[in-house]
Amino acid sequence: MTHGTGGTAQRGRSGPDSQGLLDSSLMASGTASRSEDEESLAGQKRASSQALGTIPKRRSSSRFIKRKKFDDELVESSLAKSSTRAKGTSGVEPGRCSGSEPSSSEKKKVSKAPSTPVPPSPAPAPGLTKRVKKSKQPLQVTKDLGRWKPADDLLLINAVLQTNDLTSVHLGVKFSCRFTLREVQERWYALLYDPVISKLACQAMRQLHPEAIAAIQSKALFSKAEEQLLSKVGSTSQPTLETFQDLLHRHPDAFYLARTAKALQAHWQLMKQYYLLEDQTVQPLPKGDQVLNFSDAEDLIDDSKLKDMRDEVLEHELTVADRRQKREIRQLEQELHKWQVLVDSITGMSSPDFDNQTLAVLRGRMVRYLMRSREITLGRATKDNQIDVDLSLEGPAWKISRKQGVIKLKNNGDFFIANEGRRPIYIDGRPVLCGSKWRLSNNSVVEIASLRFVFLINQDLIALIRAEAAKITPQ
Repeated sequence: MTHGTGGTAQRGRSGPDSQGLLDSSLMASGTASRSEDEESLAGQKRASSQALGTIPKRRSSSRFIKRKKFDDELVESSLAKSSTRAKGTSGVEPGRCSGSEPSSSEKKKVSKAPSTPVPPSPAPAPGLTKRVKKSKQPLQVTKDLGRWKPADDLLLINAVLQTNDLTSVHLGVKFSCRFTLREVQERWYALLYDPVISKLACQAMRQLHPEAIAAIQSKALFSKAEEQLLSKVGSTSQPTLETFQDLLHRHPDAFYLARTAKALQAHWQLMKQYYLLEDQTVQPLPKGDQVLNFSDAEDLIDDSKLKDMRDEVLEHELTVADRRQKREIRQLEQELHKWQVLVDSITGMSSPDFDNQTLAVLRGRMVRYLMRSREITLGRATKDNQIDVDLSLEGPAWKISRKQGVIKLKNNGDFFIANEGRRPIYIDGRPVLCGSKWRLSNNSVVEIASLRFVFLINQDLIALIRAEAAKITPQ
């Protein structure tokens, strides 16, 4: 009984105390808005769901939701709120980007925590620039590899292994394109020390055809040891291929693997031509006061003058000028067959109008046009349009079409003019419109845009043409 009453008394005490705490909490939270209660309830649900390991569903409501703030706005708002808090006003926790007000529990945490502004995040600009620079490096490597072909790399390696001298390699090896000594040196050092370039070059050389590799190896330079062995062959003797084949068998270590007896014979002949064999001697120059020996002449030579300093800009300009001149010469050569009409000035002298090659003459006031082909074109010459008879030499021809008309000689000896321009051509006062033609007779007056010409026919030459046409017709 005592235990039972104690239990009831204990429950009786706990009832009013819990009721009072509930009333005080309701009074304290009465001033908070409905949005705060919703947020606190949402936070409790989120915490419980995280503890249980479940993912909560996204809450949606009909109330107005503010937009999210960006990084610069967050920094500015946090700095402004921290400054107002320093003056004595209670604010929100810095760095908070929620659209609604914080709950009462969060306000208590904010009041206990010190108000320190959040420093702005560093700008990511330098990292981006570094990434851009790194991405450009492989492009430069591939661009460098594009000029140096696998055949050039194999030639360079073989030549350096034979001579051990990059200057000799630059002077003696013929690559696919012209490289300077500095480019050869940079390429050799890149093949030695740059892992990316050496790996790519080795992969490309492995893909070469065996015939191409054999052709490249046959072009390898001769080493000093090889030339010393070849120089021992006498210049007075007439060695055969068997002699050089025997030399290859006796000295397999000294000669390059790709050497053949024919290649050794060709190089021996070249050495003999330049007096490089052991039994060959060069006749010395006669000594005297006016004659210098080789050592004296060598001392007088300035080494800086021997090096040809190339001017790439000047060479480029000369190449462009030479190409332009060749193009003009080619155009003139192509237009030679069109130069059948000669333009002569009328000087008043009693010069004959016709010769053995002139079929007819179109005589104007200033110039005359000699017709030496069976068909000529009339008009106004321009840069893009070349014609046989340029009427602008006679006078103002701005009203004349670029191709005004065509004069043709038929097989029977008759001349016809066809109008192909916009303006009419007047023959003895009769207009010939565009697309029409008219027969020209001797002493016909041709008028084109206020320019008048007299058409004269070489009667003797036309009579011969008619006679030949009459002979051919019966057959």
